[in-house]
Order: sequence, then C-alpha cells, then structure tokens
Amino acid sequence: MPACCPGIACSQLAVRPGNPHIAYEGRVAVRADSAVFYWPGSSATISFTGTGATVTMRSLREPGYFYAIVDGDAARAFKFAADSSRRLITVAEGLSDGRHTVQLYKLSNNTSANIFYGINITGRARLHPPGRRPKRGIEFYGNSITAGHGVDVPSGKGDSGAPEFFNQHYTYAALTARHFGARASFIARSGIGVLVSWFPEIMPEVYDRLDPFDSTSKWDFAGFRPDVVVINLLQNDYWLINNPNHPQFKARFGNTKPDAAAIIRAYRSFVASVRGKYPAAHIICALGNMNATEAGSSFPGYIREAVAQLSDKRIHTLFFPYKKTPGHPVKEEQQAMADELIRFISKTVGW
Repeated sequence: MPACCPGIACSQLAVRPGNPHIAYEGRVAVRADSAVFYWPGSSATISFTGTGATVTMRSLREPGYFYAIVDGDAARAFKFAADSSRRLITVAEGLSDGRHTVQLYKLSNNTSANIFYGINITGRARLHPPGRRPKRGIEFYGNSITAGHGVDVPSGKGDSGAPEFFNQHYTYAALTARHFGARASFIARSGIGVLVSWFPEIMPEVYDRLDPFDSTSKWDFAGFRPDVVVINLLQNDYWLINNPNHPQFKARFGNTKPDAAAIIRAYRSFVASVRGKYPAAHIICALGNMNATEAGSSFPGYIREAVAQLSDKRIHTLFFPYKKTPGHPVKEEQQAMADELIRFISKTVGW
C-alpha cells in the first residue's frame, strides 16, 4: 500500500507504528515497524482525514482485546480481539469527509502482549499532527480491580477472568483519568500483590518494567512524570496470606505467615520506591472495594501505619468501602469508586 507524507492527500495512506504523528499513552514499546502494548489501558491515537481505517495486529501468549474509539465516542466503541495470527482488522468505515481520530485502547490484562504493525487510512487520506498533550498526569498501580477483571461479564454469568471480559476502559482508574482530562498510565495485573501473588511475580518486582515478563526490560520513568500516583494493592495479599497451602505462599513464606510488621514493612518499601521515581507527586495509598476493606480487616490499618512511618505530607490514604457483593466490581461499582476518588483528588490535590 502506498505511503504519503503527512499533510498531503492520498487515495490511501499507510502509517507505520514509529510515525511521530501517532500519540501513544502508557508503557508501549515503539519501534519503526512495530509497537507492543503490554499493560491494560495503554493506547495509540491517530488524527486524520479519511473515510475509514484498518489496523494490522497480532497477540502473544493469549488474545488481547481492544476498543477502537472513533472521534472520542466511547459509547459507540468497536471491541475487537487480536489473536496469534497477524491479520487486518477494520476499525472504522463509512466516515464522513473531514477530520477524525481513532484511538486503539487496550482493555485486557497484561498477560497478553499485543503487536501493532500499523494503520491504513482509506479515502482521500491525510495525516494530522496529534493534539497537545494534557498538562495533568496520573499513574495507577493495581490488581484485578484496576485491570478491569470481569467488567464485561454479562449479568448473571458469574465472575469470569477470561480475556474477553476484561474492560479496563470502565475501571475507576480510567474513569478518574478521563474526568480530569489527564494523561494516564496503568500498571496493573489481575492477581498481583505486594508480598505474594497468585503467580510468581509481585508488584515490587515488575512495577519498573516495560515488558512485565522480562526482568531486563526497564521502563524509563523520565518519559512520564505524573502529578498523582494511586496505589490500590494488597487485596490479593489479604487472600493469600491466609492460604498456607497455596504454592506461592510456600514459595514466599515457607510455613510461616507474615506478621503485621512484615506486611507494613513490605508495603512501606514499595511506596518508598515509587516516591523515589516521582519525588514531587501526590501518592494516594488506596485499598478496596473488595473484601480487604470489609469490617474487621486489618489491612487499612497496615496501610495507615506504613504511610505514617514514611512521614510525607504528599502521601495520603483512601479506603473504598467494601462493596458487599460477590466477585469483582461491575461497571456501577467501578463508577462509585471513581466518584469517590475524583472527590478525594479534587479536595486533596486541588484539581
């Protein structure tokens, strides 16, 4: 397919992933001929004149699910899967003459790596520079709640963690970022903890990676300096430290459950590591809305104590009330969390 220079009309326009007119958000590995999406909520946006668009993609490890959002209209977003075969996917068609945008937004967990090989614009195509980057920035570190586990499970169908039912776009984290018009990065994986996870990796071991499954793949923190960081972790620790027969409990702790001091120490150390990356950011140490914040839980107290020990006026705590329903939070419960976080940021940070 022929390629044209930006700003010059063509009958068709092939845009390679390394083109500077593509605006990436989140931790994406961008090269001239490919871009790899690892983390949920990462995205690529292109502004163009044309009547349609196709993308070429494939996924490693498991299928990856995306929204194609045309002209910012998320209510009419097209949800599609990228699987192990490299294939062409139509993401927009029948567009009117004029300027349009297409955003590719990763919905699913970081257990898929999704390779983007480029986008083709049809019609009298012209590529436009990206708009101005938002001044505000926010970054989230989280687990299944932040990753969007089960958000798209149909009502009455249980609590499936299948890739097709993840929808990070409608998590409290993504809703909050969009409310403030902020650039956002989401470092989240379903099942991850601070001391122990349902799998070998824990957040302190992967939080600084570009590729979460490659210990040598380090993220350049200088590339994105958020004003606000939200940490919503320890839900999986809450479950697993009371499960001495789980293989990861045995791998991390042997036969001895970690005591309160060990939990506080591990959490404090992780928050201090994040502070080291972002010396000026407000850090919100959150928890919930699953049963780690139920009545009688010690975990909010552990977080309060860890934050008190850090003695940093820009580190705050926020606890989302236990939702008192089974499974992971659905859209309405994610929205309730977002509403609370938005109020907290408005009051505490002044946005």
